[in-house]
Amino acid sequence: MPSDSDLQILRSAIRDVVDFPKPGIVFKDITPVLADAKLFRLAIDCFAEATRAAGAEKVVGIDARGFLFGAAVAYQLGLGFVPIRKKGKLPYKTQSAAYTLEYGEAVVEMHVDAVQPGEKVVLIDDLLATGGTAAAAIKLIELMGAKLVEAQFLIELDFLQGRVNLPADRVRAFLHF
Repeated sequence: MPSDSDLQILRSAIRDVVDFPKPGIVFKDITPVLADAKLFRLAIDCFAEATRAAGAEKVVGIDARGFLFGAAVAYQLGLGFVPIRKKGKLPYKTQSAAYTLEYGEAVVEMHVDAVQPGEKVVLIDDLLATGGTAAAAIKLIELMGAKLVEAQFLIELDFLQGRVNLPADRVRAFLHF
């Protein structure tokens, strides 16, 4: 697992953007991590070590920043990668799951043949906030009969308590704000 100093290096690279995407929000910007080869590798290594330890057979990533980390982890470990996308973005037959937003509802989808019954999967995304999107993604994984072994996030915004909406014993975040 990553050392405390490695995690501190990653944490210091996360940029706060005030009032984005709307007033009152402090957005945690991961693009400095992505732009720096050493930091990006460090982040991928964090995910990959945890994914290997969890015994995953496949990696599932949430649209869109979960794709960046998840696909790289899947490649590094020689595993398949499954995208969970916003409604209407996948070309084949899909299963969908809805979740509540601050003002309304959103839907995510996954191909019906993306995971197999009993297959052990890790879910990867960049950030755990309220947990709505991740909970919908987990619902899709379980509807398809696969087994979530862990949901992993680079960042968790602890004050939003999104973990309470997920199977807490299977949630891992590397950085906490």
